[in-house]
Amino acid sequence: MIRPVFEPESLPIESTGANLPQVAAERLTPAGLRARFQQRLPWDPEPQEARLAEMRDPREAAVLMPIAMRSGGLTVLLTQRADNLSNHAGQVSFPGGSREPSDPTPIAAALREAQEEVNLDPARVEVLGALPDYLTGTGFKVTPVVGLVHEPFSVAADSLEVASIFEVPLSFLMNPAHHQVRVFRWEGGERRFFAMPYPDRHAPDTAAVSSVSASHFIWGATAGMLRNFYRFLLA
Repeated sequence: MIRPVFEPESLPIESTGANLPQVAAERLTPAGLRARFQQRLPWDPEPQEARLAEMRDPREAAVLMPIAMRSGGLTVLLTQRADNLSNHAGQVSFPGGSREPSDPTPIAAALREAQEEVNLDPARVEVLGALPDYLTGTGFKVTPVVGLVHEPFSVAADSLEVASIFEVPLSFLMNPAHHQVRVFRWEGGERRFFAMPYPDRHAPDTAAVSSVSASHFIWGATAGMLRNFYRFLLA
């Protein structure tokens, strides 16, 4: 079934996670993240955009979830994809892409793609581990690789793939009050997806700002992987 094109920012908010528990503050630190990845605690990922049984030969891909160790706290480095790309054009995403035959592991693919897209030196990345594969409706099986990025480091966008690079506080993204569920209904069915609009830093109330005034609209697979990261840290 072909799904129609839609504008995610304009769709209604069905619910938020305002009533969900908060991640403990100590987990949102380098030491806390390292400790969590060393544990084997049970947790359940969110339902995915596509089921493996419904996908024919999904393309393997990997993204790097780069968590920068800034003096003011941890931030997540994200990109705005270029408008000319064939997949997810113009969307907010993690650095990443398809796994190449030369990539021995998804981790190697994520680090290579991050270096190609934003010129992030792999030597500055402390890989913590990976989250479960995320299946997208566009036919990708994505491995999210989580890593701490040590200062000093610099980034520069590959203009062919990346329109801009920005950072969002990890505490903002892991606050479930900022996790919106939006719904798109059409004659052939409906689709629900997560969105995490990140407002301009001068906005007076980041929890209440709508997508209209958001400077970056994080949604779809990227928001879904961040939601899984929240559930992982909450366990």
